[in-house]
Amino acid sequence: MSNLYTESEIKLYCPNFAPVLAILDRMGATLTKPRLYERNVRYEDADKTLTGRDIVVRLRQDDRVRLTYKEPLSEKGDGDITEKFEAEVTISDFDAMQVILGRLGYHPFLVYEKYRTTYVFDDVEIVLDEMPYGNFVEIEGEISKIDGLRTQLGLSDAPAFTQSYVELFGRVRHALGIVGTDLTFDNFRGVDVPLRAFYPLKEGEGDGRPTE
Repeated sequence: MSNLYTESEIKLYCPNFAPVLAILDRMGATLTKPRLYERNVRYEDADKTLTGRDIVVRLRQDDRVRLTYKEPLSEKGDGDITEKFEAEVTISDFDAMQVILGRLGYHPFLVYEKYRTTYVFDDVEIVLDEMPYGNFVEIEGEISKIDGLRTQLGLSDAPAFTQSYVELFGRVRHALGIVGTDLTFDNFRGVDVPLRAFYPLKEGEGDGRPTE
């Protein structure tokens, strides 16, 4: 992260990780965490006000358990790069934390899964995320380094999204008529998700989405 409690990142659609992995190897990037399964639970308050304000309260479990809080910064990011306030703590007991959140008035509203592989190069974190609806590369670090690393990785022309994975899930559900309310691999088994499904409908412009 570029500053304490500030997350600066870019999210890039990347169906094929092989070229990126080859470049990371040539660059000498450090593999800090091999491919790892993640389970994430997003929470809402009693009045369901968090999502509409782009506030995230999330409990994540992979090889550890973390509680995360995110909210938008008053300043906007640079182009495709997003900046958010982020505070995160590691905790010892997933189930106990769920109980605490429930007693505080929060309830789970969505579960999402992914497999994540993490690299670091020049103090910038590069993660390869296998989501149930497709593959993405996230680059997180100092804003001044993100665009240059995007180019180095051969991703200059890759579609970029400022939306969260959960927001993109909402678009995909709408576009494809997905019934399941959780972003899980089981709910997307056998479902082909085209790139256009990640883009919103544009009023008066047909479906408004680029073709593959």
